[in-house]
Amino acid sequence: MSTTPDAPEPRSAVRSLLRLWPYVRPVRARLFTAAFIAIVASCIGLVIPLVLKWMVDGPVADRDPAGVWLGALYLLLLGLAEALLFGLRRWLVARPLSRVEAEMRADLYRHLQRLPIAFHDRWPSGQLLSRATTDLMLLRMFLAFPLTFLLVNGVTIVVGVVIMLVQDWTLGLVVLVPAVPVLLTCVVFEKKYSGAARRAQDQVGDLTTVVEESVLGIRIIKGFGRHRSQARAFRELSGKLRGTELHKARLLATILGVIVTLPELAIGAALVLGAVRVADGSLSAGTLVAFLSTALALRWPVDSIGFLLAMSQEAATATERYFEVMDAEPESGTKSGTKSGTESGTRSGTESRKGGAGSGGPAARGASADGLRFENVSFRYPDAPAGSPPVLDRIDLHIRPGESLALVGATGSGKTTLTALVPRLHEVTSGRITLDGADITGMSRRELRSRVAVAFEEPTLFSASVEENVLMGGGDGTEDLERALGVAQAGFVHALPQGVHTQVGEQGLSLSGGQRQRLALARAVVGRPGFLVLDDPLSALDVHTEAAVEAALRRVLADTTALIVAHRPSTVLLADRVALLSGGRITAVGTHHELLRTSPEYAHLMSGDPAGEQEDQR
Repeated sequence: MSTTPDAPEPRSAVRSLLRLWPYVRPVRARLFTAAFIAIVASCIGLVIPLVLKWMVDGPVADRDPAGVWLGALYLLLLGLAEALLFGLRRWLVARPLSRVEAEMRADLYRHLQRLPIAFHDRWPSGQLLSRATTDLMLLRMFLAFPLTFLLVNGVTIVVGVVIMLVQDWTLGLVVLVPAVPVLLTCVVFEKKYSGAARRAQDQVGDLTTVVEESVLGIRIIKGFGRHRSQARAFRELSGKLRGTELHKARLLATILGVIVTLPELAIGAALVLGAVRVADGSLSAGTLVAFLSTALALRWPVDSIGFLLAMSQEAATATERYFEVMDAEPESGTKSGTKSGTESGTRSGTESRKGGAGSGGPAARGASADGLRFENVSFRYPDAPAGSPPVLDRIDLHIRPGESLALVGATGSGKTTLTALVPRLHEVTSGRITLDGADITGMSRRELRSRVAVAFEEPTLFSASVEENVLMGGGDGTEDLERALGVAQAGFVHALPQGVHTQVGEQGLSLSGGQRQRLALARAVVGRPGFLVLDDPLSALDVHTEAAVEAALRRVLADTTALIVAHRPSTVLLADRVALLSGGRITAVGTHHELLRTSPEYAHLMSGDPAGEQEDQR
């Protein structure tokens, strides 16, 4: 079964393909020119039978060698013209269609960056990857070949049929007899092949997901000796895809059988009837040769109908899959499918990376400083079952300017979810969150995320250098980079082969867990943020490194409003106050020592006694 969420109702292939027009419009002149050239080339091919008729009824019948050589020259020139025109058509479409594919891929990537976390939680990464690769390749192939030749072959068939009817309408009607069963077969084929094409492309996405997860989780697979079970799962999915592809092949074989066989029988019947009429003198040999040559020239346009329809259905399915993602509402609530929207999004992202993270510092807050407030905040995941309790329920919390607050709670109490609400990775269900008195929903995400820096418990690094990974959080250069590395006690980077220019590899797996966590912390503080959200940022550090990081971090926290998820007393002691989160509610707020005296649950959590934690397990 496909993992694609909420696949929409299928629409007609034409309606789906028309959605490509905004991307095709800039290159329409070259595409229309290419189609016109292909039509001219195809019609030149239909002139060849007329030359043959002239040769047979003229120079051949009159035994005129000079006329035969002249006819041969005409045929050679017509053949060269046809070949050159088709070559020109190919040259015209190659560059613009590669541009269309590149722009669609770039728009898809930009749009994915702007989609909310809830979207990425639902969609498997392999499904998104297949849309950016396989589906766009199918669309480029469709625009380059089937789109043009559906038109060209249609015109060629109409012109060829007119020529045959003009030459001899009786033989023309004989050749046209298979038209009705061929059309009916095409209608049935289109409906059945459309469903098979969608199923196959979704299965490719599922297979891509399995491969990606297996590569990223190879340590787990090897560590638990699960390579055989993973291989079996892959073979099962691969077998389903193979079955679907074979079903597509059977459908294509069926339509090709009908399309090829019936016209061949009709041409054979026309040949026999024509030969009889030539024998009794009612038809010239040249006319019969020209008629049969025209009919044979139409074999390719007719025979190609099957796989042109198949490629068109696959392209229509690829278009649907592409726009399933592009139609998803981005965080800003505006569509990013247009160039203007995506370019502005790119500019804003670049600007915020270049140092906007410091814009919410203490100096920027000025007299209006009010810190971070949660006012009656509740949150329920959008896909949660109806009637289920909220993850967070009526949270009221105030972190004063320059204050650091530790958030403590049992596993599953909603700590990480609460921190994700501050940078609007999730939207509150009710209530509001304010930064220095301003509701965060009234800010652009660019402004909000330039003022709030985050570091997650599971640090994510990119296939880039240490410097690029850290400066992703803001900062202006070497000075800010070194300061942030010092705060995070990440001096180990200078011992790497190329220092801060060393590539850390995919997901930073070439580094230890503690090293990745320290670089993630450096990324959070490099832009001197006014608000800092840390989700258990020191969990992977040893005792000595943790102490050194805490000492440096205290200096940063002195000028920053911070919310810190903490599990260990050492991390809690970094904060000025502590809030206890239990069952989605804030049940106690105070200093560490006050809560040890007044809250048995907090005391259990800080002592490591599992009894207190068990009370809050769900």
